Amino acid sequence: MSEDTLRMRAVTTGGEAERRAPQPVPEPAGRRDAFFDNAKYLAIVLVAIGHAWEPLRDGSRAADALYMVVYSFHMPAFIVISGYFSRSFDAGPGRIRRLVTGLAVPYVVFETAYTLFTRWTDQEPDRPVSLLDPLYLTWFLAALFIWRLTTPIWQLVRWPLPIALVVAMLATLSPSIGNDLDLQRTLQFLPYFVLGLLLRPDHFHRVRRRAARILAVPVFAGALAVAYWAVPRMSGAWFYHRDSAEELAAPSWYGPVMTLTTFGCSLALVACFLAWVPGRRTWFTALGAGTLYGYLLHGFVAQGSKFWGWYEPAWVHRPLGEILVTVAAAVLVTALCTPPVRRVFRWVMEPDMAWAFRRNTGGRAREQSAVRA
Repeated sequence: MSEDTLRMRAVTTGGEAERRAPQPVPEPAGRRDAFFDNAKYLAIVLVAIGHAWEPLRDGSRAADALYMVVYSFHMPAFIVISGYFSRSFDAGPGRIRRLVTGLAVPYVVFETAYTLFTRWTDQEPDRPVSLLDPLYLTWFLAALFIWRLTTPIWQLVRWPLPIALVVAMLATLSPSIGNDLDLQRTLQFLPYFVLGLLLRPDHFHRVRRRAARILAVPVFAGALAVAYWAVPRMSGAWFYHRDSAEELAAPSWYGPVMTLTTFGCSLALVACFLAWVPGRRTWFTALGAGTLYGYLLHGFVAQGSKFWGWYEPAWVHRPLGEILVTVAAAVLVTALCTPPVRRVFRWVMEPDMAWAFRRNTGGRAREQSAVRA
């Protein structure tokens, strides 16, 4: 048999073997990542629990320490994930349409709704409806709108994270920024969003290793111990990122220093939080698509609970009562993320609004948001 014939047979046999070998099944297009849905759900549960704990802090150093730890990482985690899923934002017509329908419209509706609701609960019947001064939870919608619009800039500059940190540091020196669109908080939280833009899938795989999960235990324990020590010695408002150094009665140089300090502390705890997030599908994975519903809707209960006197009984401020409040907050926000609730409120949270856009806008953007489906 000639050498050319042998070579041809080998090629043919190899091709047949390759065709017979089982081929990998591609992932379905548009399939959601269970890990990120799990992370968003757990983060929104912590947001609701943090709001439920707020009236329990008076006179309880332990509750105050837990509150400080939770507030040091739950919103940073949410914002980092929001940045990660904003990497594809290119300011195209379809994405701008999604920005308007998914953030601007809910902002206007819920800013108005919260103003009217708190006129009653706060006994302030003359409180004005101001779209420039975000009330309560609506600051996040305004901030995410601004962050996403600036995404192309951060993807263009050479040192995006250092620049974002400098912006946040300078914001703490400027009490004159005021409350318009809550820019103080928008600028101080900006580095977390920019960091999310820079992350890649392998970065999340690293924090999900077994070694990272084990290391997260002493890190969180140490954070609780430090928070317990710090409660009578410092203000936890530094983690809210809504005030300048002057407004927190601190020297100006505290602002930049605390910006870097809180950024480092928050990132460490965000990494620990993500290390504990399960990567497989669980009973709550599907709820990760409705976290914005839970975020915006649970605020009405959180605001009304004080007016309705739910925290007035003495037993609520004892350990059993605090546990019940925690469980109730988790159950409430879980229910608000479920498909039936999303169907009821989709008209305002995710309106189609085809009538408001030209037909050549390219339809709705396919980007996966960190706060909704």
